[in-house]
Amino acid sequence: MRRVGTAVVGAVALAAACAIPYAALATESGASLYVPGIRGPGAGIVPPPGFYFENDIYSYSGRLSASRQTQIGGAVLANVKVEARVDFATPTWVTPIEIFGGNLGFALTLPFGQPRVSAGALIAAPRLGRAIGGTLRDSDFLFGDPILTSFVGWHAGNFHWQVGGAVNIPSGTYQDGSLSNLSFNRWIGDVYLAATWLDPKIGLDISGSVGFEINGKNDDTDYKSGNAVHADVAISQYFSKEFSVGALFAHYQQLTGDSGAGASLGPYKGRTTAVGGTVAYTFAVAGTPVTARLKVLREVSVDNRPQGTIALFGVAFPLGVVAQAAPPPEPVPGARVVKR
Repeated sequence: MRRVGTAVVGAVALAAACAIPYAALATESGASLYVPGIRGPGAGIVPPPGFYFENDIYSYSGRLSASRQTQIGGAVLANVKVEARVDFATPTWVTPIEIFGGNLGFALTLPFGQPRVSAGALIAAPRLGRAIGGTLRDSDFLFGDPILTSFVGWHAGNFHWQVGGAVNIPSGTYQDGSLSNLSFNRWIGDVYLAATWLDPKIGLDISGSVGFEINGKNDDTDYKSGNAVHADVAISQYFSKEFSVGALFAHYQQLTGDSGAGASLGPYKGRTTAVGGTVAYTFAVAGTPVTARLKVLREVSVDNRPQGTIALFGVAFPLGVVAQAAPPPEPVPGARVVKR
């Protein structure tokens, strides 16, 4: 069996900080820094000091009811369908520096991929210069804004917890007037608390997190997105030291409305609740532990956003030699990548 401090790959990465556009239609262009289900099993665990890498492939497919309108790229649209295939590369450094006994770490997420947006009806487009009533479709390979995350994590027996924050940094890759974008073109901050109770004797992992998202203004569109809260809960059971299965619950709720001259639909507060499952397997490649995890969630209740299916497939592993945790916990039947 492996120990949490040494065997788990711990790429503290992605952190809901993954900027996956169109994951939550609440804010401008349906883009939220938080992704439902991003913090799953092991959400509160920070790995021992060292360097880690995680790569996540994100897939989303959703549709907004024909009776509802939304605003994307300066256009007011109806009968909208959103698809995204995006890759998130995240190197992570857990430093030997301790803050009140917890390890300090940093992560940087770099998104790239191809979002696709189609609309059956164009209601208004003051910025696009396109005919009202026409069908629209945009798709392009794009690079998104980098997301910088910092966190501090602690351990006490079976209990593990961390606090952290993520910042979306506008990169200048935003395409004004386009429906398809991976860049938010605004500063976004997200602060969070995550905790995990992991019982090594029975292989049970109960994890949860809460966070608060603070949105800035897109100066190109004069659109100020509202702030939001979000929460994740995951319960996972290890059936062996390599294999685990679990259930996921996620909720996102916008607290303040959108504003600015560009907010044509008014406050337009968004909300989503998603449920799903996850499966993970840990194996070794040339002596290096590698954890692969699949998450699939279905949005079961939504407001002012498309309803769809979210899938995340991630692979994470340590880079080089990972420092020994002190003192290490008891052996556990499995391994999990720490999120955020």
